[in-house]
Amino acid sequence: MVDMQSKLLPAMRDGDRALDRCVRLVDAARLLGIPAEATEQYPQGLGPTDEALSGRLPEGAAKRRFSAGGLLPWMSLPNEDGRHQVVVAGIEAHVCVLQTALDLIAAGFDVHVPADAVASRNEDDLRIALARLSAEGATVTGSESVLFEWCETSEAAEFKAISRMVTGR
Repeated sequence: MVDMQSKLLPAMRDGDRALDRCVRLVDAARLLGIPAEATEQYPQGLGPTDEALSGRLPEGAAKRRFSAGGLLPWMSLPNEDGRHQVVVAGIEAHVCVLQTALDLIAAGFDVHVPADAVASRNEDDLRIALARLSAEGATVTGSESVLFEWCETSEAAEFKAISRMVTGR
């Protein structure tokens, strides 16, 4: 989760939706044993990770660079657990999310960006960022698609919990 900070979120167009989708992604990741982490852009000034996420994630890694690429130990290949796919979500889509995704692509990761789990202050910046991410090799997808791709089958023990996350029932 890139920079989902409480002082930044109110300025985002559709920030509430992005936060909701990020919470779903983190909850599903925890359920399925998929690691999830947060970054925080200049937390001294922009505050901590929003409380809706902070209790679900390890403490956010502070940064001053816009990209989080290389910030965390697993962000270089090969990494300890052999993972090569990364889901990047957060704010702002056209700055920190974009630069993080581009750095991870350059490092050899298969990067997925759920369009409904990122936000920017302005619609044009978001649209342009998603188009650029796709052109640069990221898979632009939706958070629901990510959840069910992680789950893989309706026979999985976690399927009903994942379905409830999506439907709210």
